[in-house]
Amino acid sequence: MTETVRVAVPRKGRPLEAVLERFATTESIAEVADEITSTLRYEKSVTKGHTQPEHDVYERLADYSDLSDPAAPEYTLLRDDRDGMPRRIVFDSVVLEIDGVDIHLVGREEPFRALRTHEFGLGFDSADLVLEEVVKLRPEGLGSIEDVNARIDPMDTDVRVVSGLGDTVYHTLMADPELLPPGSELDRDFVADYEGELCISPRYERLVEAVLGTRCLDDVTFAYPNGAPEEEAAIAETGLGVYLTMTGSTAREHGLVLGEHLFPSETVLMENVAEATPAAETVKRAIASPELETELKV
Repeated sequence: MTETVRVAVPRKGRPLEAVLERFATTESIAEVADEITSTLRYEKSVTKGHTQPEHDVYERLADYSDLSDPAAPEYTLLRDDRDGMPRRIVFDSVVLEIDGVDIHLVGREEPFRALRTHEFGLGFDSADLVLEEVVKLRPEGLGSIEDVNARIDPMDTDVRVVSGLGDTVYHTLMADPELLPPGSELDRDFVADYEGELCISPRYERLVEAVLGTRCLDDVTFAYPNGAPEEEAAIAETGLGVYLTMTGSTAREHGLVLGEHLFPSETVLMENVAEATPAAETVKRAIASPELETELKV
């Protein structure tokens, strides 16, 4: 009998696409992954009002479903958080056969929390959530995955980070160039000597404290965008801030200079070590690749 490994995954967006891409090791799986990605991108366009569908949401949901095949992709409806909270079709599940093991990807709004509550032994979610929720704050900062796992209290959770998927964007220091003394570097040392406001998104407050370290922030006061259309605009107004960026183009449009990459934000494979099974190694092998450029390796 084929063994099944259940894996919690995000229901939509870049993190789910990164997961599907990593599992697309055969032509047949790649076709399924492309089908799911295309469907969800179309539904995102509908939800944002960029596409006008011919059929209503329930007809589309029925059209996407193949109840005769238990391994086929399935979708479900959620209320989106956009104005009016429109219904949105999102990923629900699919079964992929890899190396004789059925890998059942199951959509969850919060995969990390599903692992923490022992619903799943394996799951994919943003590395940011680990820093935001379970990593201990210390005077010194952190910057590697080894630091992250070392700071997880085993009495608090059995979840550990295994590896990243390479879909990296960075929490990066940004500043008004007039704030920097001549010849100085925009890095952690600069922040440690800085007195004033540091603009961040409210949801990243604990993450920034963990990454920079509490000692580095002794003379720093957090400021928040407060409805600014772009976080980079708020940082330009404040003078110094931390925000996610891949190329930094938007930051430069607002006259900001980019500094140190503080921490990589990637989709990561996480494991609840209390729920580990031998078959889980198949999942780890499936996403492992020597060519994979990830900042988060153990």
